[in-house]
Amino acid sequence: MKMNYMKKIISIACLSAFLWTGCDYLDIVPENDVKSVETIFEQRAQADRWVATCYRNMSGMANICSNFSLTGADELVGNDILREGMGSFAPPIIGFKIGDGVQSALSPISDSWRNTSYYATIQYCNTFFENIGNTLNMEQKEKDLWTAEVKAAKAFLYFQQLRKYGPIILLPTTIGVEKSISEMKLPRSHVDTCFNEIVRLLDEAIEVLPLRAEKTASRQGYFHKESALALKAMVLVYQASPLFNGNPAYSSFRNRKGEPLFSTSADKEKWRRAAEACDEAIRVCEDAGWGLVQGNTGEASPLLNTLKDIEQSVQAPGSVSKEIVFQAKTQYSTMAAWNYFLAHTLPVILNASGYNDQLQNAPSDGSMSPSMKMVEMYYTENGLPIDMDKEWEFAKRYEMGEEPRSKYDRIIPKGTRVLNLHLKREPRFYASILGDRMNWRGRIKNNASEIQKPRVIEARKGEYFGTDLSFRSTRANQNLTGYWLIKHIYTDLVVDNYRKNVEAKGDLPMPLIRMAQLYLMSSEAWNEYLETPDDRVYAGIDKVRARAGIPDVKKAWSEHSLNPELATTQAGMRQIIRRETNIELAFEGQRFWNLRRWLEAGELNEPQMGWNIVADSEEGFYNNYKGPVPAWSLRGFITPRDYFFPISSQEVMVSGVVQNPGW
Repeated sequence: MKMNYMKKIISIACLSAFLWTGCDYLDIVPENDVKSVETIFEQRAQADRWVATCYRNMSGMANICSNFSLTGADELVGNDILREGMGSFAPPIIGFKIGDGVQSALSPISDSWRNTSYYATIQYCNTFFENIGNTLNMEQKEKDLWTAEVKAAKAFLYFQQLRKYGPIILLPTTIGVEKSISEMKLPRSHVDTCFNEIVRLLDEAIEVLPLRAEKTASRQGYFHKESALALKAMVLVYQASPLFNGNPAYSSFRNRKGEPLFSTSADKEKWRRAAEACDEAIRVCEDAGWGLVQGNTGEASPLLNTLKDIEQSVQAPGSVSKEIVFQAKTQYSTMAAWNYFLAHTLPVILNASGYNDQLQNAPSDGSMSPSMKMVEMYYTENGLPIDMDKEWEFAKRYEMGEEPRSKYDRIIPKGTRVLNLHLKREPRFYASILGDRMNWRGRIKNNASEIQKPRVIEARKGEYFGTDLSFRSTRANQNLTGYWLIKHIYTDLVVDNYRKNVEAKGDLPMPLIRMAQLYLMSSEAWNEYLETPDDRVYAGIDKVRARAGIPDVKKAWSEHSLNPELATTQAGMRQIIRRETNIELAFEGQRFWNLRRWLEAGELNEPQMGWNIVADSEEGFYNNYKGPVPAWSLRGFITPRDYFFPISSQEVMVSGVVQNPGW
């Protein structure tokens, strides 16, 4: 019976590709061996592979098709091809469906509660704890290290479920098959109990885990001390945030035993605990050589060097980065990997012959684009929101202008009419967003000749980067907003055969926690804890702004803003820190979760806007200079219901687990 039970779990766990290794456990489970698990753990190599199994779910974080947070907010606009997929060639990108509000309890999208993958992997973790002591030819120190790696992995699994579903079921030990059905039906635990269990696991792991540099190359892909500390900091920031910290919407939310699942009042001390965890993670990381990517000098101007700093902050070719503390990794060659993202964001070039392969060759290329909300989210060159900078003409943002200053060479073409919205913006805007009559900074080939100079983006109907259709279609390869995302692009690569050129760089991890995020979380936590902001609040955010090439908070708001007092109050700094977070971490899957923990996700209902992409004139493209037009209007977020995902109705009936409120 035990053998059959374990083989069932093993079979389930093998359905997905692993992050670090493949799966052939079914090949090593001896037939008719009642002690199959014990037999596996007698062998060091097989125990090591069991560790890899415990990490398998992290690879899904680098999968644009399954990681809904990358596309489930309002940062990107996609067409129906992306939502529905194209069979085996291109799976559907489920985040867009979640953003549309088509989630259902009858058949939940991204169902990791009833789907066996997460809880099966947690069971794998527990099985590892129970059996690693039996592994032969292995020193205790190494057993302790592997145990710490698995504890951190289990903590990560819990955290993923927690921020998705709220209170979860905790599995402290393996549930044996000898248990009765009623004993297997465990209740959901109080949300603070869940958070505290995650922190306990991480604390125990941190005590044992060495620094990344001290680990052997074969184990650097697993948790190390810095990444475990970074995850702990993030977990505590979430616990202190409004969604989880005394949320009145869940005051009557109870499990099947009638026990409350949320506290009725907020605890300010949670912010202090989070702030101290952030600072500890920062201290250890900085001492170990982690930090913001900055100091590039190889470009033609200071601004271009800043753009290169920003570009490299999210890149880790070969899994090496001084800024990306915690990452998910897949092979680029995997169709649904993180960098398949590029296949949808890079433009398709249109010429006299129609679509060609100069940039990409997938049928859905060029059909995922930044929303106008994100275009307007970025600051001015003074480091202020576009409607708060007294030196930036907000009322004329949809009119045309020119950029005469050499500062913006290679970014804005001189002597060209450019939308004022695209002028005098901060470096992160130009490192992330590409629009009509802006420069493509990457190297481009035209037929057989390589063009080293920037190419002007011509985005109107019939132009080189524009659509060839006379109507807007969600079933065509159209860029629906007139903007392209270039944040994750390598500008030093020739864009011809771009995907192969990137593949040659090796594994390309997706950043899950960067040093910039640790600095911003520290500022946020201290601001929420203190009555009045002090240096602890400004320190982190100003480091991020310095790398971004904009003035520090106090200088920007006191010298250039319409509201100089905003940066001196807790409420004002809350606005500033949240916007800074939205900008710095844009298009990295963080906004999806941050809007929820801040209880600000109601703004996801707003239509996504862009320009009139089927117009062939400047005036028509820019809607007679009146402002953007709807690019995608099907949006849906019901508060407070949609702050947590639904549990499958069938699971509720079978197991008796309490459904999330509103579902």
